[in-house]
Amino acid sequence: MVRVRTLASVSVLALCLAGCGAPESTPSQGTPPQFVAPTPTESALAGPGVPVTPSAVPSVTPSASKKVAATPAKADVRRVFPVKASNVAFYPTHGKYPATDIFADCGAPVVATTSGVVLEVSRTDRYVEGSPDGPNNGGLSVSLLGDDGVRYYGSHLSRVQSGIRAGVRVTSGQRLGAVGRTGNANDVCHLHFGISPPCARTGDWKVRRGVIWPADYLTSWRKKGNKSPVSKVLAWAKSHDCKA
Repeated sequence: MVRVRTLASVSVLALCLAGCGAPESTPSQGTPPQFVAPTPTESALAGPGVPVTPSAVPSVTPSASKKVAATPAKADVRRVFPVKASNVAFYPTHGKYPATDIFADCGAPVVATTSGVVLEVSRTDRYVEGSPDGPNNGGLSVSLLGDDGVRYYGSHLSRVQSGIRAGVRVTSGQRLGAVGRTGNANDVCHLHFGISPPCARTGDWKVRRGVIWPADYLTSWRKKGNKSPVSKVLAWAKSHDCKA
């Protein structure tokens, strides 16, 4: 029975990864982690967070990036694992571009990785099977600009939580929606998770879907750590001129 379940899991994972394309690079491998729920009283570890005023967040062009990077660090940015469930696994590689697919049962709660402001919300699945890559690939999705200046994106949701809309402020661990398989999810329940700079803030789907590898950060947050992606996100924005 154990062997049957293992083979089934590998088959599902291979199907989803195949739909995204062959991985372009391979971060360090590891055993798929099990989710550890954060506690409300968990103390945040000080990290090189960059504070951002939600009402005046600039698009990240090379000049704007320098301005953001010069902002004093904010030590109280707390980050949590984005799926709250007991049976969760993710793989450190992804097809075509850096991101992570977090596998969990459909309906499992998806929560805000950190406190911040919602940038974009898709409540309608407009993806047409077989269509080229585009902004509709994610189906139902939520994009969040964290207080650390980093954008966190989750897609393929089965639903978006009531009250979650652009401009709304959320707190770390607050529910944003539920794991699903909308969009180009190959009919596999999972959360596509991407990390990026805000760049144009909205509409820049190629950047929004992910530009740096999330697995190391997810592993830290799962263990109640607070590893910050800020420096890598800012470095990417500067070196790529915010073009994916």
